[in-house]
Amino acid sequence: MLKQTIQIATTEALKSKDSFVVGTLRMLLASVQAKEKEKKFKEKIEGEAQLTDEQILETISSEIKKRKDAIALYTQGNRPELADREKKEIEVLIKYLPAQLSTEDIKKLVAESIASTGAASIKDMGKVMADLSPKVKGKADGGEVSKIVKELLAQ
Repeated sequence: MLKQTIQIATTEALKSKDSFVVGTLRMLLASVQAKEKEKKFKEKIEGEAQLTDEQILETISSEIKKRKDAIALYTQGNRPELADREKKEIEVLIKYLPAQLSTEDIKKLVAESIASTGAASIKDMGKVMADLSPKVKGKADGGEVSKIVKELLAQ
């Protein structure tokens, strides 16, 4: 399970005295635990609530998105040292996501979805995104996918 992999990596980073990786992975584990508590509360589960690997991947993607947003703000605020730290954290977190799709692969998937849904204009973007979401979940940035869908539907 992905959570165990992250815990093992945290232990290894502790042993190698890599405090930056330890801090980043602990932050990720804290986020996962918060999601587990939230799930336990929402679903009224007795005992421990475990997240699936897919839910953990969503959490990792969410943390990466937070870092990207912070980078933009730090860059705007002229704080390059903090932006660099966020970039390094993203590098650590990306290791736990599946291989990311290239732009060309995304374009192929978008074209297939447009053909299968019969989308003709930008108004049909919702149909295309609904068809695409399960195919690209965790493998591509949603903003990039959305941008490509808009480009191809506008043609």
